[in-house]
Formats: sequence, C-alpha cells, structure tokens
Amino acid sequence: MTLADSPFLRACRREPVPHTPVWFMRQAGRSLPEYRKTREGVAMLDSCMRPDLVTEITLQPVRRHNVDAAVYFSDIMVPLKAIGVDLDIKPGVGPVVARPIRSRADLAQLRPLEPGDVSYVTEAVGMVTSELGDTPLIGFAGAPFTLASYLVEGGPSRNHEHTKALMYGDPELWAELLDRLAVITSAFLTVQIEAGASAVQLFDSWAGALAPADYRASVLPASRKVFDAVAHHGVPRIHFGVGTGELLGLLGEAGADVVGVDWRVPLDEAARRVGPGKALQGNLDPAVLFAPREAVETHARRVLDAAAGLPGHIFNLGHGVLPTTDPDALTRLTAYVHEQTAR
Repeated sequence: MTLADSPFLRACRREPVPHTPVWFMRQAGRSLPEYRKTREGVAMLDSCMRPDLVTEITLQPVRRHNVDAAVYFSDIMVPLKAIGVDLDIKPGVGPVVARPIRSRADLAQLRPLEPGDVSYVTEAVGMVTSELGDTPLIGFAGAPFTLASYLVEGGPSRNHEHTKALMYGDPELWAELLDRLAVITSAFLTVQIEAGASAVQLFDSWAGALAPADYRASVLPASRKVFDAVAHHGVPRIHFGVGTGELLGLLGEAGADVVGVDWRVPLDEAARRVGPGKALQGNLDPAVLFAPREAVETHARRVLDAAAGLPGHIFNLGHGVLPTTDPDALTRLTAYVHEQTAR
C-alpha cells in the first residue's frame, strides 16, 4: 500500500476502501499516560515548539490504537503566538489573550505569518512523516471565526458577547479581522502541507454559536479564503465545528472536501444537509466511551449503519477525546470499526 492508497485518503476522495478508516480528534493528548509523562513539566505552547516532543506525541496514538491517520500535535493558538500576539494557554482555563482586539488599532497585533516564524513545524512534520511511512498525517489549524472569538473575548467565552457585538456593530472591522486571520491560517496550513501533511482540518470550534444567516454573511468568506488558498496543493480539506447541525451545508459550501459532523445529527441526515460531493467524518458521542464495551459497540454500530451507502465515511468522534477517557476503549473501538467494515 502506498500513502495515496491509504484507507483514510481514499475515504476523503470518496473512493472504495478496505475498511472504514478511523482517527480521533484529540487522540494525541491527555487521555494517554505516555502523553502525560512526555509533557511533564513542559508548558503547552512550549511543547508545540519542540519537534522532538511533537513527533513523539503525534505518534503515540498511532502506535497504541492502530488508527488510520495521525493528527499533528499542536494548538490553534500556535500561529498567533508565532507572530507575537501576547497570549498563554492556562491549565484548566484555555487560551488567554493579554490585549483583546476591540478596535482597529488592536489589529496591529496581527501581521502575516512567515514560514520562518514556525520553522519548528516544518522540522516536526518532516520527522513525523518519516516515522509514519504509509500512514497519513493530518495538519490542522483554527478557523478564522474561532480564532477571532478568542482574540476579541480575551479567552474562552460561553456567549461570545464581545465577538458578536463587534461582528454586528462594526462589520468592516470584523471583516478585516477575519481576513487577516484567514491569511495567517492559510500560511500555517501551507507550511504543514509543504512539509508533508497529507490532509488538513480546519477547526471552527465556536461556529455553532452562530445563526446560518450570520455565518453566511460574516464568517463563510474567510473560511472559504482559507480553503481556496490551499486548494492547489491537492490534499483533502476537512471542516469541523461543534453544534453546527444547522450549518452543515454552509460548512461544505466553504470549500471542504470532507465535512466533520458532531454527535447531534445522524450521518444520513447530515449527508442530506451537506449535499452531494462531500465525504463525511464522525460522529460517535465522546461520552459514550465511558459506557460499558457493549454499549460503545451498539452506538458505534448506529454510526456505521447511518453511514452505510455513503461514498466516503471516516469514523471519528463527534468532538475531541475527553481527557479522562480510558485509552483501551479507543483501542477497542478502532478494532471494532475495522472488523465490522472489513470488505
């Protein structure tokens, strides 16, 4: 098997596969004891800038779970940190920005990202892909809206009130903010692709806070700009957001080849909403993994049944692996999906 013929990349292209490919968002992370040992005493952003740690952490779930793709270990705030934005990732809180963007003058924090700003990413991707062989590596970045929300709010937010106030109250400034973030995100994904990533995923974690009309008018153009900027590389592009059941068609419209679906919408209904021409990724509820093995398999079977007959399905969770998940449950789930879908 060659890399291009891997089940994951074939599924992205909606081609026949020997089995349904599996990978998990946040598969490289806190659920693994080997990850916690590797990260011991190292701050999150520091670990993202050390190619040796990035390589080891990215490979850990591939070794343990036998998943069909690796996902590059990083954080959506890395490109912003790389261009000099004063931010930190605080344990138990998340990204915290020292000077939130609330005015046009604050945009000066956002200069374009140059490849040299993230030379450690180029080095790490090269190291990872040399170890992976025929297993694809998925690069990733935060989508412009989600990055904007952190920058405007100054940190995580439940209601995104400052973000929406800016979006509704100063649409010109909002459009310029998202455009700058689209340029930065495109450059970050390009670095990963040119270093050897076989696919990329755009995480729009907070897009579910938006009504479809607002997403179409105020967010979709920036997401489309990102997908258009990397289209010529020919690698599959995945788009994922949480709580985006009402936005699924728009997520596909933005230019992705694969639309990620959270656990709230069955995949057969998601396919109807997205429309033809797109592969789907998802969508087991991450909390199901805390139930007994029989229940996990029952719910996984439902996901597979809902995806039956769809051209192009990548099995994943409907969001990231929860930190206290039993790693063995993920290993068993991967084997179960492979066994049940072997052709």
